[in-house]
Amino acid sequence: MNDMLSNHRSATTLASTLTSVQVSETDFPLDAALDREGCSIAVITAVEGASDRPLGAAMVIGADGQTAGTLSSGCIERDVVTRARNAARTDRPKKLRYGKGSPFLDLQLPCGDGLEITLIPNPSQTVLKRASAALRDRRNAGIAIGEDGRLTDMLKDGDLMIQVVPRLRVLVFGKGPEPKIFARLARAAGQSVELHSPDAQTREGIDYARPMTAPEWPEDVALDHRTAVVLFFLDHDWELPLIWHALSSPAFYVGAQGSAGAHEKRIAALEAIGVRRSAIDRMARPFDPVTHAGDPHSLASGVLAQILDHARLT
Repeated sequence: MNDMLSNHRSATTLASTLTSVQVSETDFPLDAALDREGCSIAVITAVEGASDRPLGAAMVIGADGQTAGTLSSGCIERDVVTRARNAARTDRPKKLRYGKGSPFLDLQLPCGDGLEITLIPNPSQTVLKRASAALRDRRNAGIAIGEDGRLTDMLKDGDLMIQVVPRLRVLVFGKGPEPKIFARLARAAGQSVELHSPDAQTREGIDYARPMTAPEWPEDVALDHRTAVVLFFLDHDWELPLIWHALSSPAFYVGAQGSAGAHEKRIAALEAIGVRRSAIDRMARPFDPVTHAGDPHSLASGVLAQILDHARLT
């Protein structure tokens, strides 16, 4: 579900005129191609009309036909696998056209639009490893597809530059059923999740939960531009130091549970400890987009949808 809201895009663009696109690492599973002899990467390099998958999304095809990633809703993957294995044997990149303008009349896309897929056999391990290292460090990774159909990390005129951004990470803090339900929902949706709580019952049954002994930010937890911070505390004494730290970081989303009245008190408390109003205004409002969500499950669903929506802009 990670970045699902950004998958339905419309464009009429050819790779020869495109400078750069951005996708999540969940849409470009480059680690699946590391140290795999005879594999290929199939990349969406042009879209005419609408597409279920974003421009720049990729699928890795192993020599044994095993795959990672998707290019459509299952319409073309089997054919791409067959042609990618042939390309790997000949070590020749190839462009394929599906849907509108395609010679493959038996493989029509339900939307009636067109996709260009570039097959990249035996992709450069140097490029892949450099990109993988950047993502492990939670940095954007740049991968270019040259006019020769090969991977490169040096962009030239006519190349397609793909900015692969780290997968979303959600840091959940709180006590009670709300943080527990939200953490499980976000995890089930494919997000990287950590739950921090001072309450043993909240952490019970969650192997990615960590205890908190004081209302302070965990020293070993860094924040970056692809991290969301979500708080479910009724006690402002626990949440204020955490919010202050999150608002001073690059985190793209900071939100805390509470009514409008509770939020006004939160603002006053944050200002009292020296947090600027411009930073406070970064907080998500409303925090519960499902109006008057009366139960933890509705609250969790609305907040997760809000985070994914915010992620489209990072």
